Amino acid sequence: KSLSSQSCGSSPLEALLSPEMSFQYPNAYRDEAVVDEYHGSKVPDPYSWLEDPDSEKTQAFVNAQNQLTLPFLEECPVREIFKDRMTELYDYPKYSCPFKRGNRYFHFYNTGLQNQSVLYVQENLDAEPSVFLDPNTFSDDGTVALRGYAFSEDGEYLAYGTSASGSDWVEISFLRVDGAVTLEDRLERVKFSCMSWTHDGKGLFYNAYLDQEGKSDGTETSTNLNQKLYYHVLGTPQSQDVLCAEFPEEPKWMSGAEVSDDGRYVLLSIREGCDPVNRLWYCDLNTLPNGIAGLLPWVKLIDNFDAEYEYVTNEGTVFTFKTNLDAPRYRLINVDFADPAPSQWKELIPQHDKDVIVFATCTHSTLLFVCYLHDVKNVLKMYQLASGEELKTFPLEVGSIVGFTGRKKDSEIFYYFTSFLSPAVIFHCDLTKDPLQPHVFREVTVKGFNPAEYQTTQVFYPSKDGTQIPMFIVHKKGLQLDGSHPAFLYGYGGFNISITPSYSVSRLIFVRHLGGVLAVANIRGGGEYGETWHKAGMLGNKQNCFTDFQCAAEYLIKEGYTSPKKLTINGGSNGGLLVAACVNQRPDLFGCAVAQVGVMDMLKFHKFTIGHAWTTDFGCSEIKEQFSWLIKYSPLHNIQIPEGEGVQYPAVLLLTGDHDDRVVPLHSLKYIATLQHIVGRWPGQSNPLFIYVDTKSGHGAGKPTTKVIQEVADTYAFIARCLDLSWIN
Repeated sequence: KSLSSQSCGSSPLEALLSPEMSFQYPNAYRDEAVVDEYHGSKVPDPYSWLEDPDSEKTQAFVNAQNQLTLPFLEECPVREIFKDRMTELYDYPKYSCPFKRGNRYFHFYNTGLQNQSVLYVQENLDAEPSVFLDPNTFSDDGTVALRGYAFSEDGEYLAYGTSASGSDWVEISFLRVDGAVTLEDRLERVKFSCMSWTHDGKGLFYNAYLDQEGKSDGTETSTNLNQKLYYHVLGTPQSQDVLCAEFPEEPKWMSGAEVSDDGRYVLLSIREGCDPVNRLWYCDLNTLPNGIAGLLPWVKLIDNFDAEYEYVTNEGTVFTFKTNLDAPRYRLINVDFADPAPSQWKELIPQHDKDVIVFATCTHSTLLFVCYLHDVKNVLKMYQLASGEELKTFPLEVGSIVGFTGRKKDSEIFYYFTSFLSPAVIFHCDLTKDPLQPHVFREVTVKGFNPAEYQTTQVFYPSKDGTQIPMFIVHKKGLQLDGSHPAFLYGYGGFNISITPSYSVSRLIFVRHLGGVLAVANIRGGGEYGETWHKAGMLGNKQNCFTDFQCAAEYLIKEGYTSPKKLTINGGSNGGLLVAACVNQRPDLFGCAVAQVGVMDMLKFHKFTIGHAWTTDFGCSEIKEQFSWLIKYSPLHNIQIPEGEGVQYPAVLLLTGDHDDRVVPLHSLKYIATLQHIVGRWPGQSNPLFIYVDTKSGHGAGKPTTKVIQEVADTYAFIARCLDLSWIN
């Protein structure tokens, strides 16, 4: 079987644009005997064999797909130019906010193209920083990444997690900070874990799945259940770690422990899925005569999943929580552990009538810093902890706060601002000064890119039901709205996650060198306007996400930014589901679709790795009413030959990784097999329907710079070739 495309034009590009272009897709076996029954409905699953990642058949399928996709990408003239330009422009310094631990300052720094950012230490802010921990030494190719870290209270010890090939599995190691001495302690089978030291520095709380059967390298699909909370004593083997909390009756529960600012209490937050709700238990460490020696005597302060309670700080027994209890946009409340009846709870900062509280943190003993989201733009305010009185608003441009450091014992804060056109401004504010005057501590510019030539606009467009949806649009100044420009529309729409302005070199190259328009639609399902906005795009309302996104596309077309044949849609994870569902529902609306690590099989997602946690957003096919929602939009189950004269599927590129154990690759494999079988063999389909499965690659966290650059070069090369875009110098 030939796996190369059958092209016969004078150039690959011409061949692609001629109507007779079609592709010889790999012939994938269909097991017609596999039919699942859901509440009386029979649903075939002929590619269920692709759910076994280790079988020779699956690996042969992946290889055949990659052998079709890679030559196509390699023939794209834009691929190498884009990669070179990306390498050139991405080579700018990347810093985190400095943070103080003990009497030292730490910060992350990447000179530009290092695969992983490096942790530096300084004796004070004016001292020369020196390398403290360099994750680039963890592996030769940068695929072992730092995943989580925690310093002991006195700043003398560091626990840090590492993960290989993008997997969610973590191994925790330890350093003595003085001299950066590696200790022998190793904690394995750690996943979705907290890391919180007791203030005596003797050890830390963490989570693990020690009983999980089989391999755990990120290529397996087995479900993650019965997570437990342990306490590790420094200098002892993991086998002696103390089990502090387990939930044998509730295998889906996951917990995180946090030691209070004063070191006296350990707070346990328990979640059952991805909803912003949690139980809150606590233990007063002073009541343990023998220290942490077994299951802790938890006091169940909140023992339901009605709302979220996030610890901010405490003064003695009076605890401040950020909560969405009776407040979808969040508020701060005080709960006295000595008098904990809900009738005695006091409101400290009420819910705002429009803006959402993103985080609240206590610094300099008596001050609260509260970050709000106002129409998808961040606002930073300062309050008095004792009274809740508002003291100051910090001036910010239109954009996002993506970093904030400063703890209760610190007398200064740092915060990190970014936007579509500005990579980083880090501000420093000394809280002992009067008046308070934040100053620019560090500002990063990208050489060869002039932000003054571009503009960012925020528009509000109506969805089908009349709801106003915010969208950011970025393009070159003076753009003619004549419908001639390629556009790149991104969305997510789920899990209460807000998509705020962020800096992306690859998207700016698309705008600058491919004449593009970038659009980011803040569709429902996200957290942009609080829990109400989230609920309007989840469970039985999930279709609103897809409709909002399609209306964003129609707005861009109607206003003259682009036209359907020049419009690319993109999303990852839950956003990959978004892209695939929209392509199925409106193939006529888009010219190209790139779906990364998407959730494609909505009937079976809960069976693999951590998929069961997403039923809070999606529902579950095992429940009849929820099955009826899922079957209507599940990308895998709604692929059909498009209706209408001259309508075909847009060019489709799916991207996934062999070590993605968050959204396992079987979703993308089954989807592409079905898409190629139903649509790819139809004579009316000349646009390519491709997948690329990367190796030593996962869901995205910790991805090395070399892989990031290659992935965007492939993505935009595919877009440029399929939409016939030429490079503009």
